[in-house]
Amino acid sequence: MPRRPADALFAEPRLAACYDTFDGERDDLDHYQQILAELGARTVIDLGCGTGSLAVRLAADGLAVTAVDPALASLDVARGKPGAERVTWVLGSAEDLPALGADAAVMTGNVAQVLVDEADWTSTLRALHAALRRGGALVFESRRPEARAWTRWQAATEATHLLPGVGRVITRPVRLEVDLPLVTFEDAYLFADGTTLTSASTLRFRSEQELRESVTAAGFTVEEIRQAPDRPGQEFVLIARAN
Repeated sequence: MPRRPADALFAEPRLAACYDTFDGERDDLDHYQQILAELGARTVIDLGCGTGSLAVRLAADGLAVTAVDPALASLDVARGKPGAERVTWVLGSAEDLPALGADAAVMTGNVAQVLVDEADWTSTLRALHAALRRGGALVFESRRPEARAWTRWQAATEATHLLPGVGRVITRPVRLEVDLPLVTFEDAYLFADGTTLTSASTLRFRSEQELRESVTAAGFTVEEIRQAPDRPGQEFVLIARAN
């Protein structure tokens, strides 16, 4: 995970508490559960676990899950979810993981794109390799640059959410900068009590060749690149094995 501070959406307690509502239904997580079942994984690292949506689902399936994130506020939300006691929560980055000998490591929600610095990306891949057993699987997604996801973000408009115990929260896009391979976007969150919080994120868009080369250089063999069922034509879903 990046050594820079986590985005406010994940690190600011008031925003982290609302994140699951902002993010909506996580249909993408079904795909990860299916892949891990195909792989026969029983021990899993969930890197960039955020508020723990996937981690608690996997733990409920009987998997041993180590969930890692650099944002304490997000982990606090995760630890409060039903079944969270079955998960090992780690505040930090992939470099903070011991040699777990895990069967698989996953990065969902485009966590791989948050690693915008190539040195951080390389370090993360190598750290995950060290935490996996030989033959362990690495599974992650990354948006296809040619799908130009930022053009849809440019069309985004104001949205209103009603949260129990919080009230109305209005989300409003305020900035989008495209300087490929980097795309930065910023949103404002307007709470009913008059508070306005903002969060900016920068993502790196890597080509299929860049992903293959970086993963291979970190000691993996790429087995397959799939489509994301919930976003056909928009995502790479890469599956690799640790050599």
